[in-house]
Amino acid sequence: VQLQASGGGLVQTGGSLRLSCAASGRAFSMYGMGWFRQASGKEREFVAAIRWSTGSSIYSDSVKGRFTISRDNAKNTMYLQMNNLKPEDTAVYYCAGRRAYGLGSSLSEYAYWGQGTQVTVSS
Repeated sequence: VQLQASGGGLVQTGGSLRLSCAASGRAFSMYGMGWFRQASGKEREFVAAIRWSTGSSIYSDSVKGRFTISRDNAKNTMYLQMNNLKPEDTAVYYCAGRRAYGLGSSLSEYAYWGQGTQVTVSS
């Protein structure tokens, strides 16, 4: 499975961005996908995850109500709509895929990782 993230950029506080993550290869083998982010000097942290078949999702408390994760099964693509962005959302955002059953937030649960896309929110 190969994952390709895109859509990052520079935006002002309160602005919006939509990230995309296209899956190729044996994408059907994934049970779910997620977004993680890593700010400079900090550990990678969970943002949101979605179950491929049902669309059920979970979010970190820091983004709940502002970010929306979705997927397009026909396109093998996952999205992250980010609204009301804050400077603390600045980070490299990574998409990830999991083979195991469940909908978790732990990095170790995800077997596949895409390259990151930079999101910068200016104050």
